[in-house]
Amino acid sequence: MYSNDVIYEVMQFSVGDTKAGTKMGKLQLKNTENNTTLNCILWEETLNRMDVKLFRSGNLVRIISASFNEKFNNCLISVLELVKEAKTGLDEKEREVAYKKLIGYFDKIRNEKMRNFLSNYFEEHKEKIKIAPAAKVMHHNYIGGLLVHVLECLEFAEKNMELFDVKINTDDVYMACILHDIGKIFEYTVDLETGLIDYDENFRKDWISHSQYGFSICMNAGFKEVAKMIAAHHGRADWGAIIDLGEKDLESYLYFIHLVDNLSAKFGKITVSQLEKKEV
Repeated sequence: MYSNDVIYEVMQFSVGDTKAGTKMGKLQLKNTENNTTLNCILWEETLNRMDVKLFRSGNLVRIISASFNEKFNNCLISVLELVKEAKTGLDEKEREVAYKKLIGYFDKIRNEKMRNFLSNYFEEHKEKIKIAPAAKVMHHNYIGGLLVHVLECLEFAEKNMELFDVKINTDDVYMACILHDIGKIFEYTVDLETGLIDYDENFRKDWISHSQYGFSICMNAGFKEVAKMIAAHHGRADWGAIIDLGEKDLESYLYFIHLVDNLSAKFGKITVSQLEKKEV
């Protein structure tokens, strides 16, 4: 049963066009009591009455007026109330700290060509890297989310490499961690005021995915092993991997970035609410 007392967390929001040429909002909410998902529609008239900041990922909201389906998992919202505004992500000072921590890993790379490539690339794209999210929905979907995700991957990788008996090239691992999602600085747009994230259509015209972008820049620069790690980091072809880890007789190092990437995406500071509980 529906109750006005239920508090929902905003998970995803987008605006599209109807066949009639009007705007329609799609809003995905999570019930904070039982973690069930509620998919909502808002017609243009309703959208025009609401501040777009209301739909920021992580916001806590209450449905005041809506029409629900029989299973109460879909609804048409008329009135929505903000209960608690979420952070948009890392603030400017937090982004600066995280960025400096990330580029500090360059010094752990012995290969001078790699260090120079990373230093030049990050200097050229510094401002985009500082604000980029790591996803639109799935994980680290907030301002500075990519910085947090990459740092988590580096930390997971560093700790696990200490335990290995099998030799693995640490330079390759560090560089692959740093660059595996770098295409996301172009793949997504993020509004610094509202925190809302969307896809950049210009990127999609030129590239298949951020994985293809990262693979390409590393191959072109001569870092073939790093490129192959990036190509495999999504694990399966139907998840966007260029190299499917289900294939036989693959080199063992190809699995590593996929594993640390998955750890961060499942157990890291995935949402903005977790940023408020832990220091970056």
